[in-house]
Amino acid sequence: MPDQDLSDVKDRIATESAFVDDLMDEIGKVVVGQRYMIERLLIGLLADGHVLLEGVPGLAKTLTVSVLSDAIGTDFQRIQFTPDLLPADLLGTLVYNQKQGTFSIKKGPIFTNIILADEINRSPAKVQSALLESMQERQVTIGERTFPLDDPFLVLATQNPIEQEGTYPLPEAQVDRFMIKIGVDYPTRDEELEIMRRMARTDEQADVQSVATPEQILRARDVLNDLYVDERVEQYIVDLVLASRDPAEHELDALTPLVECGASPRASINLNLAARAHAFLKHRAYVTPEDVRAVALDVLRHRIVLTYEAEAEQVTSVDIVDRILNAVEVP
Repeated sequence: MPDQDLSDVKDRIATESAFVDDLMDEIGKVVVGQRYMIERLLIGLLADGHVLLEGVPGLAKTLTVSVLSDAIGTDFQRIQFTPDLLPADLLGTLVYNQKQGTFSIKKGPIFTNIILADEINRSPAKVQSALLESMQERQVTIGERTFPLDDPFLVLATQNPIEQEGTYPLPEAQVDRFMIKIGVDYPTRDEELEIMRRMARTDEQADVQSVATPEQILRARDVLNDLYVDERVEQYIVDLVLASRDPAEHELDALTPLVECGASPRASINLNLAARAHAFLKHRAYVTPEDVRAVALDVLRHRIVLTYEAEAEQVTSVDIVDRILNAVEVP
């Protein structure tokens, strides 16, 4: 990229990313800690990719999503997925008017900007498919009419990693539609103390101010397309993905019996986009290998299918990604 063009992108980054720090600070007024989760949610929002969160109950997943939507002035809907949920409960349906003898359309909760699909694996496959199709196509068909979904549109789905009884695990092909998967951890001791002091009250909690707009998010997405990605960084992204498919080619013979199926081409695309968004959060006009490494685990962990041998040896996809990152040469 010519120096003049890179300078122009730097100026645009400085202007369009100015809201990022204010947004993080505003969310931090209510949500204690969880900076990693907040950054990944912003990466999904900026890179126009959906996010799958996995963590035990009570880790502020719903609160964080709600506060994020308030801070950027967008609409937010929380949908509790249950075994008796129907696709129409999510998408909407046709309602018959007896007086007029006509049908009218009642839109479902999916017509919003940010959706929290709580415990997505508690609903049957037909409901999961309805949501994931909307995520992919960015539109919903009710009757004979097709409606585009609002922009920005972001689906944040949660899974409980412990309780498996009465759940319908997402098929690999559907999980692949999520840009990133985040493991949400417990807070530290100091964070837990601060959470208790803030939340163990009966009066109202702090109000969240809108410090960004949907228009700013959309402009930021445009800037991502102009970030400079060196060819060596692009090659590095492809090497990481190919190493998950054919470990032996990258001197990772020990992983061959552990990996049933590697990451899809969608992983390469999303790894590039997520790395761009990570650089944007750091106010940079170019992507470094460290940006790629920072998001690689979240982009790849849910796209690697393990063999029975890996499960028997208690090897996880996180272990596989870590070994790939340690083995593939960094440019």
